[in-house]
Amino acid sequence: MFERKLQQSLVENLKPGHVTALFGARRTGKTTLMQLIAAGLESKSVLLLNGEDYDTARLIASLRVENYKNLTAGYDFLFIDEAQNIPDIGKALKLIVDTQPHLAVFATGSSSFDLKNEIGEPLTGRSRFYSIYPLSFSETGLDYLSAIKSLPQILIYGTYPQVMLEDNLKEKRHILESIRNGYLIKDVLQLDNLKDSHFIMNLLRQLAFQTGNDTSYSELASNLGTTVKTIKRYLDILEKAFVIFSLYGFSRNLRKEFNKSPRFYFWDNGVRNALISNFNPPEQRDDMGKLWENFCISERIKKQRYAETFSNFWFWRTYDQQEIDLIEEMDGHLFAWEFKWGNKQSKIPKSFAENYPAAHYQTINHDSFPDFLK
Repeated sequence: MFERKLQQSLVENLKPGHVTALFGARRTGKTTLMQLIAAGLESKSVLLLNGEDYDTARLIASLRVENYKNLTAGYDFLFIDEAQNIPDIGKALKLIVDTQPHLAVFATGSSSFDLKNEIGEPLTGRSRFYSIYPLSFSETGLDYLSAIKSLPQILIYGTYPQVMLEDNLKEKRHILESIRNGYLIKDVLQLDNLKDSHFIMNLLRQLAFQTGNDTSYSELASNLGTTVKTIKRYLDILEKAFVIFSLYGFSRNLRKEFNKSPRFYFWDNGVRNALISNFNPPEQRDDMGKLWENFCISERIKKQRYAETFSNFWFWRTYDQQEIDLIEEMDGHLFAWEFKWGNKQSKIPKSFAENYPAAHYQTINHDSFPDFLK
């Protein structure tokens, strides 16, 4: 069992006449977290439902006030897991909180359902949305020494909760392959009524090999025999499905700064490695730089999102090939991070130092990463 950073915020946000929504990819711990929160509300009455149950889905989707009144009579909280399976869930949730104002509603949705679009506008001011990811580094509970020792496995197998709880490396691999072949692809396909799983897998493999590189839409389109428009559409879907995320180039309109093409990263290293079927240990790999960069960037973003720092993130590169892996803007201050596997150090690029003299610059390596992510 892992203590999730979002738990306290979710509990504090459970208010009568209000919808709290948690969404993210399957197997990231949404159901477990919902059950923990329900168990902690000992003095209150909680109705816990699952949207995958036919009768539950039928009653919630009925849009009949009498059904809601009978269903929730005597309860203070309505928890709906897997809410994406319920038709017109947005309208239903709005009607529930409009007509049963004593209820605090908590719903989870997998990435196959864009919960924000469904219930956001009707419940403006009466809803709050949260995203959950594979375990952040701080949620693993590892102390400094354990973190150093566990790092090679984390870089290869990632931090999905079930993977972290499994000690056998072969079983870790089987879990990740089931996520790749089952839940991950299923969510992506359902998100926009897609059918071509083969195309999605090929696109994801291309992205896995290009992790951290500038992305050429036209090159991807050429390699996969499709159009740039189609590539952009699928990339957007993969981001909504919590498989990948993008960074764009940081620029204050200096002529040499590059900001046209994004770079894509994976929310989990294990999923990235499962896509290319490479679970070799670090000493047998030629992509440790990519894995390290992907890990550090995804973990930093998870950390800051959970802490609600409202940080903005970019990479930085000039046309003459000076670059920095991650730029973070927080409270008007710039932080520049360069990621080096092992114990390497790097120097701040001259152009960046000259144009952004107040920015903080640091190399994050094998020794310094726990402080960077704590």
